[in-house]
Amino acid sequence: MKGDIGVIGLAVMGQNLILNMNDHGFKVVAYNRTTSKVDEFLQGAAKGTNIIGAYSLQDLADKLEKPRKVMLMVRAGEVVDQFIDSLLPHLEQGDIIIDGGNSNYPDTNRRVKDLAAKGIRFIGAGVSGGEEGARFGPSIMPGGNEEAWQYVKPILQAISAKTKDGEPCCDWVGKEGAGHFVKMVHNGIEYGDMQLICEAYQFLKEGLGLSYDQLHHVFSKWNKTELDSYLIEITADILGYRDENGEPLVEKILDTAGQKGTGKWTGINALDLGIPLTLISEAVFARCVSAFKEQRVENQALFNKQIGTVTGDKAQWIEAVRKALLASKIISYAQGFMLIREASENNNWDLNYGNTALLWREGCIIRSAFLGNIRDAYETNPNLQFLGADSYFKTILENALPEWRKVVAKSIEIGLPMPCMASAITFLDGYTSARLPANLLQAQRDYFGAHTYERTDRPRGEFFHTNWTGKGGDIASTTYEV
Repeated sequence: MKGDIGVIGLAVMGQNLILNMNDHGFKVVAYNRTTSKVDEFLQGAAKGTNIIGAYSLQDLADKLEKPRKVMLMVRAGEVVDQFIDSLLPHLEQGDIIIDGGNSNYPDTNRRVKDLAAKGIRFIGAGVSGGEEGARFGPSIMPGGNEEAWQYVKPILQAISAKTKDGEPCCDWVGKEGAGHFVKMVHNGIEYGDMQLICEAYQFLKEGLGLSYDQLHHVFSKWNKTELDSYLIEITADILGYRDENGEPLVEKILDTAGQKGTGKWTGINALDLGIPLTLISEAVFARCVSAFKEQRVENQALFNKQIGTVTGDKAQWIEAVRKALLASKIISYAQGFMLIREASENNNWDLNYGNTALLWREGCIIRSAFLGNIRDAYETNPNLQFLGADSYFKTILENALPEWRKVVAKSIEIGLPMPCMASAITFLDGYTSARLPANLLQAQRDYFGAHTYERTDRPRGEFFHTNWTGKGGDIASTTYEV
């Protein structure tokens, strides 16, 4: 009996996905470029299963049912292209390659097109949930050549996470690189969520002076509110964890954050598409600032930097921080969905935004209780431009605003950095302002560069230039939009 699917790459994500597929009754052929890892896997984690080993790409192809389905779980970038090139001589027209890594979506666009010309159907599938998700049910975001979906759907939906209603957190996202684009935005939102939680933690710890026992209790309690989510849950666990000396382990972890690039890609795409993805961009920059450890230590001494104390009722401040965190989190998702909408319209992907929220409901790192509310919002109004305009989220934002302002203002007052919560409320203030000072900005641009401007007393689309000094002339620069 031949295999249902082949998986290339036996790092932890690849191994766990294979074991997950085996648990669901699929016969999997496992291959790794270093073939000794195949034996190690078969004699270790895969011992006693129906998993088959392959020791060359030809061996892999020979052991698969047609149309062959081969999933790549390898590092994004050139490695994916190298494996595709190596695989092609062993595949036939109609065979399917699935890239389950964190590939940049333009690469997926290119691969879908190039491989279609060679008769190979390509899928770029974002997979989220880390090691545990891969093993027991990740969120999967497939896109690419839709002809392939019917062949891989039974496998991917079977191994994916399920909602409480039994709906798989895996469905077809769209053509070309849509699946990897949605996964990229997921990772960007993840950056934002994590930084927001860190800002809440720092305010409570350094501003309010809460102990780690108190912090563990606060986050555990918050996880029973609208903040119910995987990241809040693991934060509570982390804050309650003690090392071998009985001391909080997190306090001993060096405060320099790493990143793998997907948050940066999200910010770059937002700039390219003209979407104000302020919160996620600030989260990326916060990691960049954290990397300057030595400079930060030097400059704390240079500026004699001290963080002030937050006075007043602690319970009231804790609730204010909870509301500020919740409201900021909503803005992060709202900006993420604005970016997804713009990309969908620009690329003619015709994405279903409510369905996208469902894909993230379970299994992935940003899984949160309110993703169900996001799905409901887009089901009620598929043309919803701003998530915060939905009645459920609008009520939360309006209710949180006084405390949200109080927390951000107090952070600035006591010298506590709060880039994401501050950017979130600044975005909302800008987005809800009928008039912004960009009229002056346009005048400045016209003054020094003859870039022209529109007028409030004339129809949109008419452009004007003023010779502000009497010396600049009446010739205008060409206008363009970014």
